[in-house]
Amino acid sequence: MWAVMIYDAKYGPYAQTPEQRAGVVRQLLAACRFKKAPASVERLYARYIAGELSWTEVRALRDNSAL
Repeated sequence: MWAVMIYDAKYGPYAQTPEQRAGVVRQLLAACRFKKAPASVERLYARYIAGELSWTEVRALRDNSAL
């Protein structure tokens, strides 16, 4: 039986699953050559991967926090 995935525009076309969202984070870290993000940012990324936050929300929270 095929599972039907409902498209959620909140995540964009290439980040619909937790695995895809984890790939987005890996690509970001590789592109920025970060060895490790601060713990507060890691928590935001984890919430994004879990589907709790959109990337727009992660960026807003990350950019507006005092890290």
